[in-house]
Amino acid sequence: MIQILDSTLREGEQTPGVYFSPETKLVIAQYLDRIGIDIIEVGNPAVDSDIALAISQIAHAGLKAKIGAHSLCRIDCVQKALDCDVDFLGIFFSVSPQRLYRDYNICLEKAIDKIVEVISYARTQKNDLLIRYTPEDTVRSPIENVIAATKAAVKAGANIISIADTTGYTNPFHPQRSIYYYVKTVKEELGKEGLYPQIEVHCHNDKGLAVANALDAYRAGADIIDVAVMGLGERAGIVDLAELLINLIDMDEEENFWQLSYLKDLYDFVSEQSHISIPPHQAVTGKNAFTHYAGVHVKAVAKDERLYQSLNPEILGIKSSVALGMQSGYAAVELAIKQIGREDLVRNKDLIAKILKEIKEISKRGTPIDIEKELPEIIERCTIKQLMTKMISG
Repeated sequence: MIQILDSTLREGEQTPGVYFSPETKLVIAQYLDRIGIDIIEVGNPAVDSDIALAISQIAHAGLKAKIGAHSLCRIDCVQKALDCDVDFLGIFFSVSPQRLYRDYNICLEKAIDKIVEVISYARTQKNDLLIRYTPEDTVRSPIENVIAATKAAVKAGANIISIADTTGYTNPFHPQRSIYYYVKTVKEELGKEGLYPQIEVHCHNDKGLAVANALDAYRAGADIIDVAVMGLGERAGIVDLAELLINLIDMDEEENFWQLSYLKDLYDFVSEQSHISIPPHQAVTGKNAFTHYAGVHVKAVAKDERLYQSLNPEILGIKSSVALGMQSGYAAVELAIKQIGREDLVRNKDLIAKILKEIKEISKRGTPIDIEKELPEIIERCTIKQLMTKMISG
């Protein structure tokens, strides 16, 4: 069974302008735990005392998920994470030549010595700690550097190796730039020495391929996939939690393993706290994700929603809906009228025609028509017009 690591509280808070208080982080963590997330990465305690407080509070909140912290490859930073009583520790250090020589100013051998030293220290401090080593920017690093560093990290005590597509560089259709290639190669090379850590992937969305690359990693046998609510994160963010879970279910993972009915409340809460709106056309969680508009579509889904839906919104605890506007037909108006409890009007075809005509006229303003608020007003106006017409003609 694939495991999910949610990094909304760490990577997500690296979205410019986003800050989650310790209290907010606890609420988000509780939602994630109810959904069935395996690992919740809360943040790097060396960055700020509020982050350290949040990690410690969540670690002692009695959640089923493992609670993790992120750390630079330094013993003092690792100790700050350990002081928060975490179950999971992520240590990162790049082994790409550009970072080694331009940023760190050390050679690969010295870098590996440092990685081994820090991981060994963490292992001696807590024997049952899950330790992840990430060769940052894995997929743009020479594969031989990645293999050398990951072998040393596992021998030093790392349980998990994270293949990080730090800049959204991979492409599922490129033979040697795919995350599939890196997952397979790392597993095979470590296996040659009897080393079998779990393989995690961290995919950024710079080119819009984060979910596609995550599914490519799943196909290659990855054990853990990193996600964030709303796909929050540095630059274009990372894999969206809801999009990944829906696709994993579609790829035969157990549907009832995750409690997807909590997703809407979680996304609404994170959107509110981050001050970032969920785009209406966002897959799975957007307002329009299960909304039907064009006349042909609405007429068909009125008979069977599967005719224009490949997903069942009920597993998310929501229902399909219709929108009204220029593209609407009689079926949409009738469904919308039923939605607001005015089934008694459906047989009045003349009234329906008047309502549809006014809806099309209003739609020219270029903003959505609110069915709950505006439709009753439209019905009232059209009803009055119909009565006046009858009085004049009579």
